[in-house]
Amino acid sequence: MAIALRKPDELTKLKVAGSIVGKTLKYLQENITVGMTLKEIDAMGEAFIREHGAEPSFKGLYGFTGSVCTSLNEVCIHGVPSDQKIEEGDILGLDLGTKIDGYFGDAAITMPIGQISKEDEALIACSKDALYHAIENIEVGMRFKEISALLESFITGRGYVPLRDFCGHGIGTKPHDEPNIPNYLEGKAKQGPKVKNGMVFCLEPMVCQKGSKPVILEDKWSVVSEDGLRASHYEHTVAIIDNKAVILTEA
Repeated sequence: MAIALRKPDELTKLKVAGSIVGKTLKYLQENITVGMTLKEIDAMGEAFIREHGAEPSFKGLYGFTGSVCTSLNEVCIHGVPSDQKIEEGDILGLDLGTKIDGYFGDAAITMPIGQISKEDEALIACSKDALYHAIENIEVGMRFKEISALLESFITGRGYVPLRDFCGHGIGTKPHDEPNIPNYLEGKAKQGPKVKNGMVFCLEPMVCQKGSKPVILEDKWSVVSEDGLRASHYEHTVAIIDNKAVILTEA
């Protein structure tokens, strides 16, 4: 399948969708407090998205019940909102999407709940720094596999491992589109499709401590590492405009 090249009017719509994602994540970061349940956080996110004229694109997607993936501590991605309360010292992944005017936005953060350990600070920093490192080094003409290699080398250079079997992805008029962009290199870096102006995609480093093999929990959504340790996740939607990678999902 060909990777879509978005026209200027499409990029404008994608910026609107992405901006609402960024604003929602910022709002949640500023308003989440100890003692809230994951369902309460999910409801806050959904209400904010709808107040800004968009739909929460995750709600009902592939059967997901929430609007925000709330991934607590050991859960790396796809955490289902529940009645579990967050506590001081937790780390919480928030992943959410929007749909407005037929176009999608998608981003994620992992945030501290109150004071967290130095080890958890370093874990969160790895996923965030890996994301920005990759974005800063994207060039038109490079292969997507080279982006995967960049992400993997950064993550392993910090002493962590990328979660296997899950990946970044294209986005536009669908929430998930071509290409798939793993956080690790499969095959050779100089193979596969190239980055071109007009492409829009999500990069999302998923960082584990020791084991990269994913385990899906009984809720059939929440993904943890085989090592059972805490994990972190960051994501932005990125567009290639005038030979540069432009983040669409910053607040």
